[in-house]
Amino acid sequence: MSKKLNILCVDTSTEACSVAVLKQNESESIIHDSFMFAPREHTTKILPTVESVLAEASLSIAEIDVVAYGRGPGSFTGVRIGISIAQGLAFGIEKPMVGVSTLQAMAQQAYKKDGVSDVYAAIDARMGEVYFAHYQLIGELMTLQREELVIKPDELLALNLTVAKKSALVGTGWQAYPVLLDYFKEASQLDIEFPSSRFMMAQVIADVEAGLAVQPELAAPVYLRDKVTWKKLPGRE
Repeated sequence: MSKKLNILCVDTSTEACSVAVLKQNESESIIHDSFMFAPREHTTKILPTVESVLAEASLSIAEIDVVAYGRGPGSFTGVRIGISIAQGLAFGIEKPMVGVSTLQAMAQQAYKKDGVSDVYAAIDARMGEVYFAHYQLIGELMTLQREELVIKPDELLALNLTVAKKSALVGTGWQAYPVLLDYFKEASQLDIEFPSSRFMMAQVIADVEAGLAVQPELAAPVYLRDKVTWKKLPGRE
């Protein structure tokens, strides 16, 4: 990245709530973050956490250059909260936005923390389904193979995927549906259940460098379930 940017990232897409700030200057690049398990507390926790992490980084919101957010898939309510907060902040400071897949964030964490380069991510999607995706390392970034899916466990098994022995599993979907865990037994299960904003930063930087940051009114969530739609802020449809 030619220009040193300060990036704020928020995620409330699952039962977890996280905020991270990447502070960059000519001499250093530091991530300050907060991660907590806070089901049904996102609306009360997220803004105070943003303020706290910004203070820890010795930055004001006006000094943020890009606002990023966990775009889903995940809890419908949680995804809505996260993007609404992120949009409000980005509109206020007139800065662009980047959305990052929650599944990619967990895969990226598996690479950064455990050195794994082949990851299957699954989040319990309720209604007898999982959000599922396969990621492999390209360069320093865990990269999506094929597409993200919302799928019933038996339908996922019917795809007859070949499971690499040195691959790993992340997310809550494996515990929710033991039949999947049995099928993917060649892979090791990691202690990564929820996405964290800290591990979204690599994708945010890559997207900014690729020119994929968008204006706040164009930011959108990813639900995977077609029947759920996103209503943009009034006057910005």
